[in-house]
Amino acid sequence: MVELGTLMPDFHLPDVSTGDVVSSEDFEGKEAVLVIFLCQHCPYVRHVADELARIGKYYEGSELGIVAISSNDAENYPEDNPENLDDMGQEYDFNFPILYDESQDVARDYTASCTPDFFLFNKKRELVYRGQLDDSRPDNGKAVTGKDLREAIDKVLAGRNPDDKQIPSSGCSIKWKVGNEPPYYKG
Repeated sequence: MVELGTLMPDFHLPDVSTGDVVSSEDFEGKEAVLVIFLCQHCPYVRHVADELARIGKYYEGSELGIVAISSNDAENYPEDNPENLDDMGQEYDFNFPILYDESQDVARDYTASCTPDFFLFNKKRELVYRGQLDDSRPDNGKAVTGKDLREAIDKVLAGRNPDDKQIPSSGCSIKWKVGNEPPYYKG
């Protein structure tokens, strides 16, 4: 996992709904930025999608900026193409943009490894949280609450850092293009 304190990598990616380019600079002035790596077909993402929508609505108008990025190989996983990602955003009524990382460079820059994968940055754009949403998983019977991520967000918005002890995200691996797998990919 990428080290806490790592600076937020820049990105310039198209929004799947509008085609407009959204960049990391668009979040300047925010106290915190949450970058969520997700895809349309993953059962882990589907399991938490309603909570992601609730988080977006709960923090709307706050000093938290939220952006989702999909980096899956849409040629081999057409469920994750921009049109289907747009449908997903509408289905769950996400109020944050979903961006498409066709080159997969942004996922590599973030060392994203699964969907969902969460990266929370403070005002200085230092990574302060790269952990799980909560301890719910598909089929484990635990309620989806967003507890871990919400606690981290609340601390950052209050000017504090989350605890250093963080449980990594669980989910489906990012679907890398053949030959484009990053060195940290474990297959």
